[in-house]
Amino acid sequence: MVRLKREMVIFAILFLFLSIAMHFSAWVDHPLAQFEGLKSSPLGIWHPLLITFLVYIVIFLLRLLVQLIKKMIH
Repeated sequence: MVRLKREMVIFAILFLFLSIAMHFSAWVDHPLAQFEGLKSSPLGIWHPLLITFLVYIVIFLLRLLVQLIKKMIH
């Protein structure tokens, strides 16, 4: 359960980081319009979660690879 919470926190932080990094000026100028604009987004309403999930999977696999290498070395 602790690991699940930690992974959810990592996902949430990644979500916030990616959303702010990709649309910084829009978040500063008109943050509520960002949420309203999801309905008409060409990438679809779920694209922020999908992109975050894909980046999370890549990071997760890299972390897994590093752990595997550490176990092999020791």
